[in-house]
Formats: sequence, structure tokens, C-alpha cells
Amino acid sequence: MRSGKVEKKVLPLDPIYNSRLVTRVINKVMRDGKRSIAQKLVYMVLEQIKQTKQDPIAVLEKAILNVSPKMEVRPRRVGGASYQVPSEVRGDRKEALAIRWILEGAKKRANREFHTFDKKLMAELLDAANNTGAAIKRRDDMQKVANANRAFSHFRW
Repeated sequence: MRSGKVEKKVLPLDPIYNSRLVTRVINKVMRDGKRSIAQKLVYMVLEQIKQTKQDPIAVLEKAILNVSPKMEVRPRRVGGASYQVPSEVRGDRKEALAIRWILEGAKKRANREFHTFDKKLMAELLDAANNTGAAIKRRDDMQKVANANRAFSHFRW
């Protein structure tokens, strides 16, 4: 059993855009503690979005909002059987899943159209802001699974 609540760590605002969302994206892009490389990558992507005559923070927020799932399924054991029980996704997890799916979609993009990760990430963010792309497909798949398992919703916690 757990002994007490874990306090949420308040993330600092990023130095250029003063946004916690950008900080979360940087933290998720970061590998092996190389924060400066992750920052350069994310800022390069936001700069490229700015060159398309769009507000980079608005595009990022819209992409995260579009990709954020409403429902997810969680396994619940009842009498020896395991059921996929649909449940609502709450705030921080919603954002974390959206960021994760956007980055996964960018990594899996074909190499023939874009050669570097920053271009792939920019394309995935723009696609997500326009309700297309791999991250949106992932959200829709999760929604379908949740709808298909609505019959088990009475097993909620």
C-alpha cells in the first residue's frame, strides 16, 4: 500500500517561449540527459513552423489538443478474467500521451520525404494540428477500442 500522495513537480517555463508545454516536449525529446541537444531540436522545429507564417506555440497547442485522447482502456481483473475497461483520460496524462504519440509518429515517418528528425517532427506537428497524421490515427484507434469495450464500463473502479 502507498503511504501518502506524491507531490507533482512544477516544471519551469522554457527560456524562449515561456511555455510549460514546450518544456514538456523538450523533456520528452531528450535522450541520455542531453538537454541542450533536445532544446536545439525543438527550437529549430518551432522556428521552422514560424517560417510558414504560423504561430509556433498555437500550432503546438492545437496539435496536442487534437491528439489528446478522451477515453482509454485499462485492464481490470474480475473473477479470473481480464477485461478492458474504458475510462476517461485526465489532464496531465492526456497531454503526456499526446506528446508521446506525436514524437513516435515523427520517428516512424518515412526517410524518403524528410531526412532529419526536426523536419519529421515539424511535419508531424503540422499534420496533428490539421487532424491528420500518425498521432491522430493512434488517438482514433484508442477511441475505437474504448467504444468497442463499452459493455465492460460497469467494471469501473
